[in-house]
Amino acid sequence: MGAPIIEVKGISKKYRIGHREDYLSLRDSLVNVIKKPLNLLKGLSDAGASNDEFWALKDVSFNVEQGEVIGIIGRNGAGKTTMLKILSRITYPTKGEIHIRGQVASLLEVGTGFHPELTGRENIYFNGSILGMKKREIDKKFDEIVAFSEIEKFIDTPAKRYSSGMYLRLAFAVAAHLEPEILVIDEVLAVGDAAFQKRCLGKMEEVSKEGRTVFFVSHNMAAIRQLCPKAILLTSGIIAAEGASASVIDSYLSGTRATEVENIDRLISELATDPSFRLTQIHLAQNGCKIKNFVENGKPLEIIIEYQVMQTTAGLRVFFDLLDDQETLLLRSFHDEDNDNIPTMQPGHYRTTSVIPSNFLGPIDYIIAVKAGIHNRRYCLPISGIRIPIKVELTGGYNRAYASDHFQGKLAMNLQWKTAKYG
Repeated sequence: MGAPIIEVKGISKKYRIGHREDYLSLRDSLVNVIKKPLNLLKGLSDAGASNDEFWALKDVSFNVEQGEVIGIIGRNGAGKTTMLKILSRITYPTKGEIHIRGQVASLLEVGTGFHPELTGRENIYFNGSILGMKKREIDKKFDEIVAFSEIEKFIDTPAKRYSSGMYLRLAFAVAAHLEPEILVIDEVLAVGDAAFQKRCLGKMEEVSKEGRTVFFVSHNMAAIRQLCPKAILLTSGIIAAEGASASVIDSYLSGTRATEVENIDRLISELATDPSFRLTQIHLAQNGCKIKNFVENGKPLEIIIEYQVMQTTAGLRVFFDLLDDQETLLLRSFHDEDNDNIPTMQPGHYRTTSVIPSNFLGPIDYIIAVKAGIHNRRYCLPISGIRIPIKVELTGGYNRAYASDHFQGKLAMNLQWKTAKYG
């Protein structure tokens, strides 16, 4: 057996909070040139900036053989995206070594590698050239890429006019079809609809069977189980578990749910600033009383979301996902889904409440992931949402006559039946 296609040896990555990065883009440098005299006029200087250090990764080591499909899981802020950026050579480790033997194609966020002024057609060739492909090689794959992306009508439209869904379709199609040895994919698949996600997972399985290596970050544990024989769990920048995906996922879920409820306020306070939306609080309540994570299925469950709209915004949507104990999406509900037209929200403070009816949830563990976004533009909260694990106790009217029977399924809905004797 030859050398691993990827060798990661003791890598660590440090960021300075409130400080400029060691590497600055041209745009950042120009902005700093403009800001410096303004800061001097205000009596500000670099000496007043924070010098706190944050280690996103700490002494991480692992090897990957050619053709392996690896899932990387962990909570928000665990270091997953930093790891993928290092694998993609977008950033470099502060310490340690990484050896990559092959071409890498990355899909880390919607529109990665796309130039907004270029058309979809031009961006396909632009991305192919970055991967070192000849024009004739891109020509051979071009029709297949366009067909997979389903944006034939807009292929000659500048990418800046694409919705986030169109960006994602084309970006994934390019990354998966231009035959890199290593494919690196972040949580962006959560942006697509269910049918597109299914096709993406199918394509990644196909890519892995061709002997190419896949790194996949997702909060969808069902997708990780389906696609990835192996997984790595990152916790606070270190590898907490590594091995068969089933055991790593079980370790992650058992350790996560106990702490997520206690950390909601902290997670909300640490959210990145969004120009249109600021989340302030999330509450769960039953019978008018706030609860933490134990829910009675015989009572309605209120999900109360408080937030501030910072500017007039069309298509701002607050919603939640209901996931089962394997993180399979069971339900998605939007605060504006009863409207006939896309509404516009004015600046101000809002409280939005949704109610899961009684006798709906089964006596299992669920996750409620609160999310927000602007339709066809961006997410205003992390794609995985602010996640609240709940444990449901069976106190309602489900199967009363046969109470000793074991519960089956994911939901405990009391459906209406009619029985009549005839003949």
